[in-house]
Amino acid sequence: MALVDIIMPQMGESIAEGTLSKWLKKVGDEVKRDEPIFEISTDKVDAEIPAPSAGIISEIIVKEGETVAVQTVVARLETDKAKGAAKSESAEAQKPESAAAPGAAASSAVAASGAGAPPKVQSTPAAATATHPSPAGASGSARGNGNSFEDRVRTRSSPLVRKIAAEHGLDIAALQGSGIAGRVTKKDILGFIESGAAPSRMVSMHAPGGADVPHGPMPQPWPGDRVEPMSKMRALISDHMVASRRTSAHVTSFMEIDLTRVARIRSRKRAEFEAATGQKLTYLPFIIASVVKGIQAFPIMNSSVAGRDIIYRKPINIGVAVALDWGLIVPVIKNAEDLSLAGITKSLNDLAARARAKKLSPEEVQDGTFTITNPGVFGSLMGAPIINQPQVAILGIGAIEKRAKVLTGSDGEDTIAIRTCAYFSISFDHRIIDGAIADQFLAFVKKTLEEYPESGV
Repeated sequence: MALVDIIMPQMGESIAEGTLSKWLKKVGDEVKRDEPIFEISTDKVDAEIPAPSAGIISEIIVKEGETVAVQTVVARLETDKAKGAAKSESAEAQKPESAAAPGAAASSAVAASGAGAPPKVQSTPAAATATHPSPAGASGSARGNGNSFEDRVRTRSSPLVRKIAAEHGLDIAALQGSGIAGRVTKKDILGFIESGAAPSRMVSMHAPGGADVPHGPMPQPWPGDRVEPMSKMRALISDHMVASRRTSAHVTSFMEIDLTRVARIRSRKRAEFEAATGQKLTYLPFIIASVVKGIQAFPIMNSSVAGRDIIYRKPINIGVAVALDWGLIVPVIKNAEDLSLAGITKSLNDLAARARAKKLSPEEVQDGTFTITNPGVFGSLMGAPIINQPQVAILGIGAIEKRAKVLTGSDGEDTIAIRTCAYFSISFDHRIIDGAIADQFLAFVKKTLEEYPESGV
């Protein structure tokens, strides 16, 4: 029998650590090659990690809930296949040179299929305590550029942290964070900004004198209360939402949109469309296609704020919020401006299905330029969603339902008719988007949907 190390994979170049959220197997269980054996959470996605080969789980080293550096051995697998190769790979993995670069790809033997953060998914970095183990050889000398492992990890923070640092004129390399090897997390940099301190005064958020300062009194549990820690994803969502509120000047406008024409087109074309494409046709692809046209007419809706500069994004990458049993994730339809209604439908259905199955890769929840959220599927009439940073706008869709509406005929007479309607909301960053522009954008989307061409399906 040979032992094969199972390691914490690197789910993206900027990710230096991950949380082992759940073991799907236990010691003594027999597993097949590529069978999921544990789940991880990073600052990008949740993912199921497959077994590198067939065998029996002989040892579990990292417990559920622990956050460890990438390349850390989390378990060992007994296998009688490729004994010599397994020993050789295990020996190589223990060499300082093999783990010195945090940007190196994870071992192909444990390449993950990817899944939901939240995302921040969300692009929201997670904090790690100083007790978490670091990769083998992490303290060894650096390769190539003369910097230590700690220096490279600290400066290789998440895109959100780098964006916040750029907006406030901060040098990440001058800050000491709470992540592995002093990596600066979003929590660290926001705490530093709020403190108003000079960069040289920044200390670890987990070091003596560097504890978080709560806003308002900390609630205490009462007798009979149940207290449980936030999940990794919930904590990341929490941080990301608070950061967005602090960053953007939120304003929300609402309009009622008549979707009767879209409903009729969908009813007439659905069977033909599904037969031709194999895809279920919902209202959302029509809405996404109309939003893309609206963005092309009002490019400011597809931008980001960088200090005193406005970055107008060339691609239109539409993020669509997907509610999961364990949180929320926003997979991204890339280059939606190049897709037909059928292409949007196929991409949307595929991303949503794989988000729920935890099969998304980190790249599929990154680089969104505009987000759509659809609380209407749960019956909500309208809402004021929080902007998904670093974007500047988010569209909310209320429940689509039949309502009695007053219509004026060509002869000027008013009649009451049954129409299929929904309330749409647009939350926008008032730092760069005026109310008039946001309302014109939403009015454009409204007109496009209410006059949607049947030939567009």
